[in-house]
Amino acid sequence: MKNIVKLVALLPLLAAPALAGSNATDWGKGAGDAAFSAMLKNSFHDKGIATLSRLKQDATQAFCSDPARATGASKAAVAARAKIEAENLATIKWPTDGKWLGDWKAGEKIAQSGRGMTSSDKAGEANGGNCYNCHQISKAEIAYGTIGPSLHNYGKTRGNSEETMRYTWGKIYNAKAYNACSNMPRAGHMGILTEAQIRDLMALLLDPASPVNQ
Repeated sequence: MKNIVKLVALLPLLAAPALAGSNATDWGKGAGDAAFSAMLKNSFHDKGIATLSRLKQDATQAFCSDPARATGASKAAVAARAKIEAENLATIKWPTDGKWLGDWKAGEKIAQSGRGMTSSDKAGEANGGNCYNCHQISKAEIAYGTIGPSLHNYGKTRGNSEETMRYTWGKIYNAKAYNACSNMPRAGHMGILTEAQIRDLMALLLDPASPVNQ
């Protein structure tokens, strides 16, 4: 029974793949015992592009697996989160051509798509952003997630200053640069979305003609 409880607690963390070459395996208290290790080994296996490498946490994932560090109010915890955020901020790759916005219509398709990175997908196929699963995207939406804030009128209320552009791009690319233990996937950093796809999502959020801003 204890092993089942541990497995249930682990499942939400398996969605995000680890950094290439990461050897971190800190899953928190009790993760080092033989029973836990055996459970992981026996419960998961490679299938298609979904491989066991996803069980390997990078430093950020390992840090956020510990509730005391992820949400603690102590000076040490706050300082540690700031360090994690700075490390993630340094990973952000800005637009190579200096252009922030792409095609909002393509961006809407990406935001509405939840496909990608499962055992039934093929390597090299474009992933979706799955944005609707956590956010309201436009006023016309009748079903959307509420884990994240509504994105309706995102550009209309924020404008298109350089500061807004950089923050929005950075948030999509690596949300943990702004909130160390954010639930938002690190879409660019983890290779979930390409630069072109991020540019199209930027247009969805910031183009005045986008349904987001109607």
